Amino acid sequence: MSPDPTPVLRPPFLGTARQHATDRVPMAVRRDSVEAVLTGLRGRQFDAASVVAVVEHGRLEGLVTIERLLAAPLGASMAAVMDPDPPVVTPATDQEHAAWVAFQHGEPGLAVVDDDDRFVGLISPQQLFGVLLSEHDEDVARVGGFLATSAQARAATTAPVRHRLAVRLPWLVVGFAGAVLSALLVSLFQAQLEKEVLIAFFVPGVVYLADAVGTQTEALIVRGLSLGVDVRRTAWLELATGLLVGGFLAAIALPAVYLLWGDLPVACTVAVALFAASSFATAIATALPALIHRFGKDPAYGAGPLSTVIQDLLSLVVYFLAATAIVF
Repeated sequence: MSPDPTPVLRPPFLGTARQHATDRVPMAVRRDSVEAVLTGLRGRQFDAASVVAVVEHGRLEGLVTIERLLAAPLGASMAAVMDPDPPVVTPATDQEHAAWVAFQHGEPGLAVVDDDDRFVGLISPQQLFGVLLSEHDEDVARVGGFLATSAQARAATTAPVRHRLAVRLPWLVVGFAGAVLSALLVSLFQAQLEKEVLIAFFVPGVVYLADAVGTQTEALIVRGLSLGVDVRRTAWLELATGLLVGGFLAAIALPAVYLLWGDLPVACTVAVALFAASSFATAIATALPALIHRFGKDPAYGAGPLSTVIQDLLSLVVYFLAATAIVF
C-alpha cells in the first residue's frame, strides 16, 4: 500500500490532510473477529466511525467500512473483510486533493499515512464534505474576482459606513499628503515655469497618462492576485509592456507637440517624461499590490491611492528634471 503518488504540498499542514485527520476512530487488528469489533464499538465515542482501520504495529493494513462490517458473518476475521489496498494520502497532501481522492474512490473516509505506511488518522466524511464546500466557496470567489473567500467579499460589500470609512480614509489621507508634496515639488520649479510657461501646459497630461498606464497594470495585478496567479509570472510581461507603451506615447507626443507649438525642446521634454513616467508607473503598479497583499491587506483599497501618490510624484520629478536638462 502506498500513498497517493501526486500530493500537492502547502506550508506545514495548513490546509492539508493532516489538519483534518483524527486518530480517534475504531481500530482493529487482522485476527479480530467481526463480532468482537462490533461489540467493542458499543459504548465508545469516536470522532468518526464510518470506517474501521485495521492497524498492525502502527502500520495501516486495510480499511473496513461500517456497512461491510455489519453485513459480514460474525465469525469472519477483519483480514477477510477489509480492503487491503484502500486509497490513502500523506499528511502533507493538499486538502482539496485529498477530498477528491476520497470522492473518486467512493470512500466514506480517507486514511492518512506517512511515508512508512504508519497510520496517522482518518478524514471523516463530514470533514471531506466541509473541505469541498470550502474549496468551492474559494473557487467561486476567485472566478468572481474577489480576494480570499466569497464570505469575506460579501462582508466587505455589506459592511457598515463606519467600517468603510475606517478602511478607506487612511489610504486617502496618504493620498492627500502626496497631493501636498506634489504642490511643494511644483513650487520648487517656479522660476523655470515663469521663464517657459509652455512647460506648465503639459504637467496634467504627463501625470494623467502615467496614472492611466499604472491603473491598467494595477487592475491586472489585483485581478491576478484574486485568482491566485503568481505575480512573478506576469511582472516581467507588464514591465516590458510599460516600456513599449511609454515608447509609443513618446513617439506620438514628440511630433504632435512640435507641430502644434513649434518648440522642439519642450516636445522632447514631454516625450522623455512620458516614456520614463510610463515605465515607472508600470513598475510601481506591479510591486505595490503584491506588497500590500503580502502584508495581509486588501490591495483593492490601498494599491490605488498609494500607487497614485508615488506615480504622481515620480512623474513630476521626471518631467521637471527632463525640462531642466533639455529646455533650460
